[in-house]
Amino acid sequence: MSPATNQPARLSPGGVREVGPFIWVFSRLAGRVSGTEPPAVFLTLGRNRRLFWGWLHFAGRLMPGGRLPRRETELVILRVAAASGSSYEWTQHEGLGRKAGLSTPEVEAIAGRSEHAWSERDAMLLAATDELLHDADLSDATWRRVREHLDERTTVELLMLVGHYRMLATALNTLRVRPDRRR
Repeated sequence: MSPATNQPARLSPGGVREVGPFIWVFSRLAGRVSGTEPPAVFLTLGRNRRLFWGWLHFAGRLMPGGRLPRRETELVILRVAAASGSSYEWTQHEGLGRKAGLSTPEVEAIAGRSEHAWSERDAMLLAATDELLHDADLSDATWRRVREHLDERTTVELLMLVGHYRMLATALNTLRVRPDRRR
């Protein structure tokens, strides 16, 4: 995805001295749960410890703790990852998306490698995500479509989910964070 993946990290994942013992242990546990090395996203962003904990709390409220069903959350995250060229996000969430119920043809279509006949709700989520990424806004027609499917709280969550994963993709791409290796 991102050509930056082949380049050296601009800020390498920190060790215990750089991220502190709590982030260090948290990252090791997260790697065991995910079946990977300690996630570079945590060990890189953890270099700013104060910001890290606030970000992690916020991110956890969107995924896995959000109001959108996990399958739909992963649909949106994968679309952001594909549109942003974030190899790290794509690699992290492709497996999560499959576990949440996305099929191989759906994952291929999210990445733009094939066509898929989406449900009305999935098509709305993808259209809204694409429009937010392109325009940083929703047209009145897209807004009406979103509101036909989502209540107020879930609408706000969708907007924040797209914005958060776009922000994270930008940071990961700029820092040249490489996808985590499987154990």
